[in-house]
Amino acid sequence: MKNTAPFPLRRRGLAFGVMLTCLSGAAIADMAKTPNSGLPLDEIRTFVDVFDRIKKAYVEPVDDKTLIDNAIKGMLTELDPHSAYLEPEDFKDLQINTSGEFGGLGIEVSMEDGYIKVVTAIDDTPAQTAGILPGDIIIKLDDAQVKGMALEDAVNMMRGKPGSKIALTIVREGVSQPLVINVTRAVIQVKSVKGEWLEPGFAYLRLSQFQVHTAQDMLKKIDELKKSSKTPMNGLVLDLRNNPGGVLQSAVEICDAFLNKGLVVYTQGRLPNSELRFNAEDGDVLNGLPMVVLINGGSASASEIVAGALQDHHRAVLMGTTSFGKGSVQTVLPLSNDRALKLTTARYYTPSGRSIQAQGIVPDIEIEAAKITKLESAGDEFHEADLKGHLANGNKAPKNPALPTDKTPGEQKTLPEKDYQLFQALSLLKGMKIIGGGKS
Repeated sequence: MKNTAPFPLRRRGLAFGVMLTCLSGAAIADMAKTPNSGLPLDEIRTFVDVFDRIKKAYVEPVDDKTLIDNAIKGMLTELDPHSAYLEPEDFKDLQINTSGEFGGLGIEVSMEDGYIKVVTAIDDTPAQTAGILPGDIIIKLDDAQVKGMALEDAVNMMRGKPGSKIALTIVREGVSQPLVINVTRAVIQVKSVKGEWLEPGFAYLRLSQFQVHTAQDMLKKIDELKKSSKTPMNGLVLDLRNNPGGVLQSAVEICDAFLNKGLVVYTQGRLPNSELRFNAEDGDVLNGLPMVVLINGGSASASEIVAGALQDHHRAVLMGTTSFGKGSVQTVLPLSNDRALKLTTARYYTPSGRSIQAQGIVPDIEIEAAKITKLESAGDEFHEADLKGHLANGNKAPKNPALPTDKTPGEQKTLPEKDYQLFQALSLLKGMKIIGGGKS
């Protein structure tokens, strides 16, 4: 694979779908040589005039550093939601938080209309346990109003000492009154790969995010599943729902595992070094077995890269709902005094040339999340076998395995009752195998 080595992408519980590349001094100098890079003298005079008036007339004294830092943050905030000015602590966090362990609530968020919108609550975290759902709008953090608060400030407030609590006031679609949900902070240790057999021969893999070792862990899990069953694998459901993204390299490696060859993703921007192409090497770990990929509105960034590549190469059928639409690339430009500029410098494109940005990946088969229950009359059906004196069929006793049930004591929910989208994915996967999709 042709690639660069990006920094991983988690900072203070907020996932950025970012390819982070520190530019050299020469590259930064090239930026200054681009057309129309002359200094706008009239605008600079206006800036100096405003700066001077604030210094002299504001109701309270303001130091120069605060005014300049605020001006820089303002420039970036008005560009897009993902560009930011990184203070030393922020820059350090962005570089070192690569292991999948971080402090906070385990919640992925974005900014929408001045409020904090939940992209997803990560699996097995306090946020998920407390009942935070994708699409929830956070309007208050404890007693602090979120409206007008910078995204970074809101994320900082949600962090805290493990064991401490924070009250999130949220607005949820379909609920008339705001909900107050108390969440206890914890050290979040995220296992990005889970797997199991849905039925003999049909495997399930859940990727909750893309960490540095996610691809390696996924391959290990596939190997474990194969060794744990006497029935050969006949197909795989890859679940990327509510996966907010993460390390670009990991996404490329995931695609490489299932593609024999070809383009995975490419980026385009104004700088020469922002135009990159990532390709898969020969070899498909499933040897062409049928695949179904589940996505939804919480599938963002790296998730969309994987979904888009597998869709464009006709390697998998995508099922679910349209993904989030985070298709931009952020580059980290180191500045003086241990600060950095995180600037959007390119867009992602799928192998066929589709831009993910603000559009997302549309599934091949749209299936909304749903809750289903059995009809009360379902057990009253009458069959030939119920007739007194019916003829025997002469066949051996049929083998009709029951649908998978929840293993939680006291519950006997079937798969369609637990996860309707996953049930539909399994049904499609079985159909693909029946008609000869893939090799066994």
